[in-house]
This record gives sequence, structure tokens and C-alpha cells, in this order.
Amino acid sequence: MVPQLDPTIGSSPQLSPELDPMAESRCADVGADAMGAFFNEELSFPPVHANFASSQEQLIRFSKNVHDNVHGNIYLDPVRYVTLNNLVSYLGKKKREAIGVNGGVTHLVYPGAVHSRFEHSLGVYWLAGAAIQKLKQNQGLELGIDNFDIQTVKLAGLLHDVGHGPFSHLFEREFLPRVVSGCKWSHEQMSLKMVDHIVDEHHIDVDFEMIKKVKEMIVASSELTLPKGTREKHFLYDIVANGRNGIDVDKFDYIVRDSRACGLGCNFEFQRLMETMRVLDDEICYRAKEYLTVHKLFYTRADLYRTIYTHPKVKAIELMVVDALLKANDFLEISSSIEDPSDYWKLDDSIIKTIEIAPNQELKESRDLILRIRRRNLYQVKLWQFCNEYTVPKENLEHFKDVTPQDIVCSQKNGGAILKEEDVAVSNVRIDLARGRHNPLESINFFKDYESKEKFPIPDNRISHLLPACYQDMIVRVYSKKPELVGAISEAFENFQLKTYGIKAQVHETPEKKKRRL
Repeated sequence: MVPQLDPTIGSSPQLSPELDPMAESRCADVGADAMGAFFNEELSFPPVHANFASSQEQLIRFSKNVHDNVHGNIYLDPVRYVTLNNLVSYLGKKKREAIGVNGGVTHLVYPGAVHSRFEHSLGVYWLAGAAIQKLKQNQGLELGIDNFDIQTVKLAGLLHDVGHGPFSHLFEREFLPRVVSGCKWSHEQMSLKMVDHIVDEHHIDVDFEMIKKVKEMIVASSELTLPKGTREKHFLYDIVANGRNGIDVDKFDYIVRDSRACGLGCNFEFQRLMETMRVLDDEICYRAKEYLTVHKLFYTRADLYRTIYTHPKVKAIELMVVDALLKANDFLEISSSIEDPSDYWKLDDSIIKTIEIAPNQELKESRDLILRIRRRNLYQVKLWQFCNEYTVPKENLEHFKDVTPQDIVCSQKNGGAILKEEDVAVSNVRIDLARGRHNPLESINFFKDYESKEKFPIPDNRISHLLPACYQDMIVRVYSKKPELVGAISEAFENFQLKTYGIKAQVHETPEKKKRRL
């Protein structure tokens, strides 16, 4: 019997072990799995949801309890609905990544920064449900929110990242463009294929319209989003992946989860935004008094990028991982699996271990790079920061072109070691407030109080003169792949700055002991 998946409430058949791939792992992983969440067979629900409709109370009687180390108890819907959840859980556990959202190798610099993308997906699932339930509680009759909408939004939260490859964005942004000419591949697009694959492969009887809307919500913030006029209840598409202004429960979860995993403080309180949000003219808006809370969301995200995701050592390791994958690609055909979901789901971070233990001579260069990472013999780093008074004027940021190894090599003066492009690695880091060079708050509408029916934007100068006037930073980092070339590459890098900007834009010169390191 195939478990049914629909938004109605009723009795549900128990899953057989064959259809419940989490059954075995639940027994093995309780209290021991690094993901920090486990399934609890108790089907109770906390009193905090006592104010929901009786149908919701009936629904939660059949819920499964998952304990998450960020949000506490998370409650999954009845078993027939969890059919799909369990299948995705299985894939999610296979695609385990450190700091699941943005920093696939961050744990090699911040040892405690380890959690899986499955945990993040559970968190987004939970917050998506909480957000739409809050809207239903406050404006349910006005907005026409029904159980179908609730289940669709929650399912979109659970599935939104199922298309990610190994090492998170590194695979999509750094590796694939160098092996696939004109690559247009994206993890959002792959998520759509993975959703169809999961449903078809496991013969899940799911409402076609629900899956269609789930896929639309997954790509709502990407270039694949549908034209606005083709969607009903546009505000539902603002919850999981908000392409309108960037405020969504995906960010709510990974900001808090990643800050906690890295041992950083986080004074952004997403609960305040979820408590005060309401829908005006088919758009989720926020109370005007929460303007600085919204700003703190984007500022905290930018701080995570600067401090954690783009840490100089993290970027050095990423460059080495990309080089290792590039050298192994011809032999292992890593990039050949990106179109077929039945092959792609098998690809995860363990590809590095595969390379590391393989005896094949074709993988020797890749193995040597991984060994260097293990021994902390990383590409040597020199930092140059701009987008301030010493560097690129903000009006020129739009026309900034990425610096390449060729730019550095061509800036070398005569004499000394002769540099080659393969000796140099360059990392061009863009850090912004989620909207490029633009102020994200310009796209957000607010309301005065709960009796108000009018929405309006708020200019920065109406709030504070301490808020930033520039919304994007540019950082160029140059790495030497050989310790003995640190001095020569540092000198060429300085020459490049003088030639491009007329000044040395770097904060300080490369330490002499780094130049002498052999």
C-alpha cells in the first residue's frame, strides 16, 4: 500500500521499513548523531499550540517529535505526510555538510562548526510552519489560508535545499564553472529535479498541485522564479525563499544555527519579526518599530560572511579543495552527475575521503593537496581589503572586474623568481547585505500599527545617521601555492595595487617571516 500524501486530516497507515529509510537510523543515531537532532516516538504536543483550531490539535496527535539543538522540539506532521519527509531525511543525511548553508569547509577552521544540511532543512520546515500559522492565526479568514497552504509552505521549507552539492556553494560557484563551459547549473534548479525524482522513485502519491507550488516556492528568490502575475497568494512565496526583499525563514534558521555552531553571539531575534509580521496588499510587511531588527538581520548575515564563511583560512582551504576536485574530475567524472538526480544524490562531501584513500595514480595530485589540508600546510595568504577610503570608490564598484592570477603575474617586475599563473590563487570576495550594492531595506514595506491598512518604505535617514552609506564590501585575497614564492607574489600584488589605484590599498605589508617561510 502506498501512503497517501494530501493536506486533509485522517488516519494514516504505518510505514513499512522499506518505505521508512529513517527507521533504522533513528535507532542508531539517538543521542549519538552529530547532527544534533533525534526522533522521539512520543506523539504529544506542547501547550503553546493550544490556541490552534481543533483540526490542528487533531493533526498533532499523530505528529512525530524531533529534538533540534536550536529550536528545541520540532513536530512533524502525520506519518502519511512524513513519508516524503523521511525520504528527504535519508537524502539529507547522505548529503552531510559542515555549516550546511554557506561554508562547506568552515569546520576545518572552526572545529565546532559542524552540522548537516538536513538539520537546517528541518529548522526551515519548522519556522515556515510557525510563520504561516502565525499569519493564519492573525489574518486567516482575510487571507484565505487553508491547510493546503500550510502543508505546501512547510514542505517547501523542508525541500528547499535538497539540490545542494558537496561542500555547499563551493561546488556550484567555484568548481562547476571551471569544468563546465558556460555553466548555468544552480542548486535551486537541481532541487526541482530532486523533488520530482523523490516522488517518482518512491511512488509517492502526492497532490500534483502541491508539488507544483512547492517547486515554485523553492525558486522564488532565484532567476528561475515565475512571473508575479502567474501566482496566487503571492505572500506565501515570501516565507521560505523571499525574492521580493530577502527576509525569509531560510535566513532566520542559518543565521542562528551557524552563529551557535561557531560559538559566536547572535543578538538578532527573528521571533520579533515573526510575531509582528502581517500581510498588506498580498505582501508580508513588518511593524515600523522593528526597522532596526530587520537591519540587524542583514548586518548579522554580512558579519557571518566576513567572520566565518570568507575567513582567510577558510578561503585558502576552499581553493585547495577546488583544486583537488579539478585534478580528480577527469578520472572520477564528478561533474557528469549534475544532470541526473539518480546519480547526483550519491555525491556528497565523502568525495574527499574517496580521493584520499584511493590508490590510483591518477589521483595522486589530488591526494597530495588533501594531505596538505590535513597537515595545515595551506596556501599562504595575504589580505587586501577595499570599498573604503583607501580603495575602490563606491561609484566604481558596479564596474569592478574580478582580479585574476594573470593580473598578478603581469604585475611582476624584472628580477627574482619568475611567476606563473599556476603559482597564484586569487579569491574575490563580495560581502553585502543580500541585495548587492543596494540597501535591502528599500525593498521592504512597513506598517504603523495593527489597525493600519497602509504600507510604506522607510528611508535610512528617518531612522539613524549611523546606518551604512555603502552596502557592499570587496575583498581581494591573493594566495601563493608554494611557500617559497610568498615574497615574489606579495611584491607583484603590491605592484598591481599601485598600477590599478595609484596606492597600496592593503592595510599592511606581508610579514617578513612569511616571506622567508620555506
